[in-house]
Amino acid sequence: MQLDDLYRRVIMDHYKNPRNRGTMEAESVTIQLNNPTCGDRISLQLQVEDGIVREARFTGEGCSISMSSASMMTEAVKGRTKEEALGMADKFSSLMKGDDVEFEEYEDLEALSGVNKFPARIKCATLAWNALRKGVES
Repeated sequence: MQLDDLYRRVIMDHYKNPRNRGTMEAESVTIQLNNPTCGDRISLQLQVEDGIVREARFTGEGCSISMSSASMMTEAVKGRTKEEALGMADKFSSLMKGDDVEFEEYEDLEALSGVNKFPARIKCATLAWNALRKGVES
């Protein structure tokens, strides 16, 4: 199996079986963003206690790239400090710029590395991460 096929499978698995999709009952910060170019919409809920992202959930609609990225992001940041979560967002941004980045913390994110070859899709992949930044920084 080629790496591109593996990455495609990881993306489709997160799209068809999204992790952390749904809403929280507990008190949380909610960030709503959309990508008018593609029609992607996300509502991200974060529960941050003592500087740690305790829970992350999302709802929304969009293409496989945006929804997969949201699923991966919520998995990757749970249990991380706010600083670690923002650091992961920085690394993801670098990945979208075409930089060679490895995610030891959560390797599924590397499946989105090919998105940088399609500039119009970068906004799809970064939508959830932009919501994360807003939520953690608020």
